[in-house]
This record gives sequence, C-alpha cells and structure tokens, in this order.
Amino acid sequence: MVLVLQIFLALTFASAGFTKVVGIKVQVENFGKLGLPQWFRMMTGLLQLAGAAGLVVGFWRDSWASWGAVLLGVIMLGAVGFHVRARDKFSATAPALVLDALAIVLAILLGSDLGDFPN
Repeated sequence: MVLVLQIFLALTFASAGFTKVVGIKVQVENFGKLGLPQWFRMMTGLLQLAGAAGLVVGFWRDSWASWGAVLLGVIMLGAVGFHVRARDKFSATAPALVLDALAIVLAILLGSDLGDFPN
C-alpha cells in the first residue's frame, strides 16, 4: 500500500508542479482567482516538483520519501487554506483536501524514517 501511495503522489505532484512551473492557463487563472501572485505559483510548482523528487528518491532512500511526503502535506495544507479563504466551493477545495490527506497518511506511514535523513 505504501509503495502504491508513494507512486501515485509522485506522479500526481510531478504533473501538478510541472503545469504550475510552465504556466498553463488553468494554473495561472487559479492562482489569480485565489488572489495569489504568479511568483507564488512558480514557487509552489517548484516545491511540488521537489516533493515529488523526494518521493522518487525515496524508492532507494526511505527518509527522502518521508520528508517529501511532509513537504507535500504542508503545501497542500496551505492550498486548502487558500481555497477556504477564497470561499471556493467544496468541489474546488476537495482535490487539495484529498491530496493533503494522502500526503499526511504517507508521512505518518513513513514517519519512522524522518530522523534518518539524508541516509
């Protein structure tokens, strides 16, 4: 289960981070709608790519996956907060909420490896 979740989150956040960094229209519009500057979109995308990379490196170095999951959980907690602040519909907030929950679950499952970084 852990491996499946790790792969799913790595692919999901690599894709999401890439779309933010390259500035596809929907991402630019979403950050504008949330009242966030475009540099924040870029930073968020880069952090998502870093988290996804941590999950991938974590296939060989367990502590990297732990910290990648923590990073992604924190990012998505912020995303949920920004959606709530913008008074988005639940349907717009739900994907961030689900991804946050999954990243937190993975971080908990891999939590014993946090202290071994960078192993």
